[in-house]
Amino acid sequence: MASDACTAARALVASAHRITVLTGAGVSTDSGIPDFRGPDGLWTRDADAGRGATFSTYLADAEVRRETWRSRLDHPVWTAKPNAAHRALVELERSGRLRTVVTQNIDGLHQKAGSDPHRVLELHGTLHATVCLDCGATGPMRDALKRVAEGEDEPACVRCGGILKSATISFGQELDGEVLRRARLAALDCDLLLVAGTSLSVQPAAGLVALAAKAGAQVVICNNEPTPYDSLAAVVVHEPVGEVLPDLSSVPPSGGGRFSSWGDPSTWS
Repeated sequence: MASDACTAARALVASAHRITVLTGAGVSTDSGIPDFRGPDGLWTRDADAGRGATFSTYLADAEVRRETWRSRLDHPVWTAKPNAAHRALVELERSGRLRTVVTQNIDGLHQKAGSDPHRVLELHGTLHATVCLDCGATGPMRDALKRVAEGEDEPACVRCGGILKSATISFGQELDGEVLRRARLAALDCDLLLVAGTSLSVQPAAGLVALAAKAGAQVVICNNEPTPYDSLAAVVVHEPVGEVLPDLSSVPPSGGGRFSSWGDPSTWS
């Protein structure tokens, strides 16, 4: 890619020692998983499509729960395969400089592509597991979906009979505190934050950009549409992430310089 923005982004990647990546739905669209807020996003086209993503509504409305379970049977995540963007981040990890992938995605495609699961922080949880909202028991999503396919409208927890939900974070539901702490540490403990395929419209994920920039990291944002945080970025690339990330991951390190971390934010007074 030959644009000035891409050339500048390549230079920053080449000089980086510790890279944290923040990914959103735009990284998985080439795998057949639609985004939510883009020009042709799921919620842009259908305002009611996100009803089941609101925690209070899911809890209160049995019909919403049944509808949500039915819709999961043919969710595109079950057949999706990693694309060039996912594979590019695996290559960047193998270079020894990518430390953490913080993702807003719930599809598991980073791990499926070969990213070290210990380096992937799923801020919004995963669709591949279930959790009981009463006793906290967890299990494989495939087991619950098998019961739905066999005729159950709403599979209940096999341990206590409570309400079962995907192990994803819905609107109005708190994030896992430890995952969020590690994500914030990853934003601080980097010299380059590479943002890919996210509109940066959802907190606290979007706030990681300001955190990294304030700590002195260079920020590169790769997204088709402008974001509220573009002014904090050293470089903004408005090109498809499926083309940009493979290009950036192929850049050899330039070496030189030193980097020190601000440390764990949980220890700050």
